[in-house]
Formats: sequence, C-alpha cells, structure tokens
Amino acid sequence: MENSKKVAIQGAKVLTTTGWVEDATVVIESGKFVNIDRSDPSQSYNPEETKLVNAQGLLMLPGIIDLHGDTYERIVSPRPGITFPLSIALVENDRSLLAAGITTSFCSITDSFEPGVRSRDTGRAVIDFILGEGKQILRCQHFIHIRHEEANIKGHEELCEWLKSGKVQLLSINDHLPPPDNEPKMLRYLKGFRRRVSMSESEIFDFIHQIQEQRHSGEPQVEELVAIAHSRNIPLASHDDHTEARVALSRKRRVAIAEFPANVDLAAKSRDYGALVLMGAPNLIRGGSHLGWMSVAEAIENDVVDCLCSDYHYPSLFYAPFQIEYLGLMSFTQAWNLVSSHPAAAIGMDNCKGRIAPNLDADFILVSPHPRPFLNSIVSVYIAGQESVHYS
Repeated sequence: MENSKKVAIQGAKVLTTTGWVEDATVVIESGKFVNIDRSDPSQSYNPEETKLVNAQGLLMLPGIIDLHGDTYERIVSPRPGITFPLSIALVENDRSLLAAGITTSFCSITDSFEPGVRSRDTGRAVIDFILGEGKQILRCQHFIHIRHEEANIKGHEELCEWLKSGKVQLLSINDHLPPPDNEPKMLRYLKGFRRRVSMSESEIFDFIHQIQEQRHSGEPQVEELVAIAHSRNIPLASHDDHTEARVALSRKRRVAIAEFPANVDLAAKSRDYGALVLMGAPNLIRGGSHLGWMSVAEAIENDVVDCLCSDYHYPSLFYAPFQIEYLGLMSFTQAWNLVSSHPAAAIGMDNCKGRIAPNLDADFILVSPHPRPFLNSIVSVYIAGQESVHYS
C-alpha cells in the first residue's frame, strides 16, 4: 500500500481526544489522520483511491510511545559475555516492540563505563544501525535515548558530537555506580553487572574500585552535556532521584522528565519545578518496584505520575492501562494517556504523535476486546497509516 493512498478504517470503537467514538470511520491520507466520524453506511469510497479496512468490533487506540526501553540489551547479550550480531538482535527487538503495540520507541542506550552491552562501542554500533541500515529494515519508529553514566569519562567529545549532530533525542543522567560504603547498593549492582559482563570476582572488584576513584572527575563533563542538551532543545531526564539533594540538582539542571523517583514526596517535588514523572510499567504489572521504592499504583493514587515506559519489559506497557482500569485507579481512557499522549508531550512531540486526531501521524493499534484483557489481543499495528504487522 502506498503511503499517499487514502485509508478508511471503518467500524472501530475509536479512542479520541474527547473520548470513545463508537462505530467510527477514520480517514487517513499521506500518513496523517484526516478526520474521525461516525460511520456513514451510505458513504462510498473509490477503491482505486482509498483502501478500506473493516475494523468492526475492534478498539482503535493511539500507538504506544515508549520513552525508556532497554530490553534490547537482553536480545543483544542474553548471557554474560555472549553477544549476537546487532542486525539480527535489533530486527528481533523491533518485532518485539510491534508485538507490544509500541509504534514509537526511544532506544535507551546506556553510555557506561562497563565493557560489553553497555559500552560506548556497543552504543555507537546501535546508533549507527538504527540511523543507517535500520531505516530500511526496522518498522517501528526509532529514536535515540542516551543514558549517560556520570562516572563514564572516556570519549566525552564523541558524546558531545552526538548531541550536537542531532543523533540523540533524549538525554538522561544516570549514576548507577555504588558508593564504596553502601553494601546493599553494591550487592545489587554486582548482581546486575554479573548478568551483563563475564569477569572473575577479583577482576570485577578491581574494575569497580578503579571506576569509583574517578567518579567525581566526570561532573564537569555532565554539566557540559546538560548545557549542550538545552542549547539543542534535547529534553533532559534525571534517573532514580532518591534524595532531596538529587531532586534539587535536577531542578538546577532544568530536568524535563524525572525517571523513577524513589517516593511520593520526591515525585511531588519533581513536579513542583515542572518535571513530568516517568515510571516503569513492569512495576505495575509485577505489583511493585523491584527496588522497594514507590509503586506505580501508589503514584497514581497520589497523582504524582505522568507517563509510563516499558523500562526492561516491552509487553508490560500494553498491559498497564488494562491493569490500571481493573484496579480502579483510573478510567481506561485516562490510563491510555500515560502510554500515548503524555509521553508525546513529555518529549515535545504532542504536535504530531500520541493521539488520534486530525493532522497527527496515523500511528495506532487495532485491538480485539478480549474477555481476558491481560492477554495480548493486538490485531494490527499501523505506523504512518500503513499496517506494519497483522495478527490473525
């Protein structure tokens, strides 16, 4: 189907900016929504000009926008020290995104001091593929989210150039390196490190000790990255703010998105200075934070969350709005905003994505109203008005 050909989605129950429209016809032209109205059985379309899609009995929902997803790491490197060719891994990752109804993905690349899947070399290769060969192969719309580790001081000029050249659409500042005197955090970090990197115990401790000695030398570099991001209108995110001092620093840096604040009070303080709060959908589906921090349910009950992301599990982002409605925390229409229109606004794309409305990108999913909504019931995924995947 040519992108310039009109498409008419007929008979669906459509989630619009003003609520549900039953038995609607949605017309798409040149990859954009043209109009949304109740179906008119008497209206006819020229089949040479318009492709008709029978969506009777299906829900039509705005495509999911995922601002923070690093599941691709487990596809590139499923075991410590084991990696697969990026072209294979990222194509499979792309299919996983579509299967979860994600039409816009911010590939969350950790720019770390670690070797392996979180190294600069891997990050560079992922970016080169997505912005190069991937443009012809990948179906989901991919953008780059760099998660820069403060203690990573190597290759600073290259990272600055990525920001200046427009390769990066979201920058978050991370500090996952455990302080030497914090045993619980050290044990938690080591558990994750061992899943990603193949090293002996002595090599791991020597490596971490070496990085700990340089952790503060990266602070001036971080401030330069923050300044470049603001000068290029790249949204800035904080990560895991767990103290008032960290929130104050994020405020000073004019952070736009506060990722995973530790508790209700800190989330509220982040919102007070204008940041939108982003939390992980797996937190909701699993019933709480794997770190013992604020749950998504608690955040919703206290009105301190704006967006959800897949974090480390793509399917959770599709399931989350159904679970939110089931728990009585929000209506489904409000909950779907957490994965569509709100992320679009947070990243500055609300003028083109996140809603089914005229003149916006025709990114959407058709869903069967399954009696058990916690089972994936996606029928089709459309991007820019074209069907990217169909499930019978």
